[in-house]
Amino acid sequence: MQLLDVRDLRTHFFTAHGVAKAVDGVTLSVAPGETMAIVGESGCGKTMLALSVLRLVPSPPGRIVGGDIRFDGRDILALDEEEMRSIRGNSISMIFQEPMSSLNPVFRVGEQIAEALRLHQRMGRREALAAAVDLLHMVGIPEPASRARSYPHEMSGGMRQRVVIAMALACDPRLVLADEPTTALDVTIQAQILDLMMELRERRNAAIVFITHDLGVVAQTCTRVAVMYAGRIVEESPVRDLFREPLHPYTKGLMRSVPRIDRTERLVPVSGMVPNLVDLPQGCHFNPRCPHAFDRCREELPPLTDLGAGRRVRCWLHA
Repeated sequence: MQLLDVRDLRTHFFTAHGVAKAVDGVTLSVAPGETMAIVGESGCGKTMLALSVLRLVPSPPGRIVGGDIRFDGRDILALDEEEMRSIRGNSISMIFQEPMSSLNPVFRVGEQIAEALRLHQRMGRREALAAAVDLLHMVGIPEPASRARSYPHEMSGGMRQRVVIAMALACDPRLVLADEPTTALDVTIQAQILDLMMELRERRNAAIVFITHDLGVVAQTCTRVAVMYAGRIVEESPVRDLFREPLHPYTKGLMRSVPRIDRTERLVPVSGMVPNLVDLPQGCHFNPRCPHAFDRCREELPPLTDLGAGRRVRCWLHA
């Protein structure tokens, strides 16, 4: 049985300018112990997909309007708020991209980590604070006992990011949704955090979903990757196959824009701009930017075609 099973998920935002389809019919699954990546440009719906799984979509104006989300067989969308609170931070954790928006500025960081342990693990205050210090040490923060008494504004951006990661890992969750978890960290700490998350996966058979722009992180840590564009998955593949032979023109564009030490030619960015989700192009949403687009691409939305061997692609060239 899959740990996370998402079927035809649709999360829309109702604005004064129209309906923005942030997540528009996404289907994917994550197995226990699997490391999966969701990649794509900013605004493609990656973060909103993760927030939908945790039912944290800002409402208004956002709302999950259709689809099904099952975690360990439980229907997430049918749970009441109290049941969801018992899952968030305990069975499913999220590492948020911007730590200052997920840390409370008026509480010390040790107390914020300890709160999750007291709530979900039923620890006493002293035991939880001691565990919080251990977690800060685990994520590479120097002098953790002293830093546990600091407020978020007294820490650097990289340190705050490590605090958020410590909070997410505190209760040994079964699923971690990691939204750009290493963006603000230097290379050494980045490697340490990735090793830590892989250790969690091995120790608890936890599944990890990386939401990232960094294809290097994908190659290093993940076994499977889904590429999103304009609220939809346009390609899904085992990581090795994707790097060896990307199929969708958008994926090929992403690959060409990645710096490589053995590449002498200039980087080629994906042409054009991400479309407005309120006013998406007819047919394939990528067609205005696609060098291979033909008439059918501009008229009909291609299906997500299963090519076997774990590969799916949404493109008329492969349908």
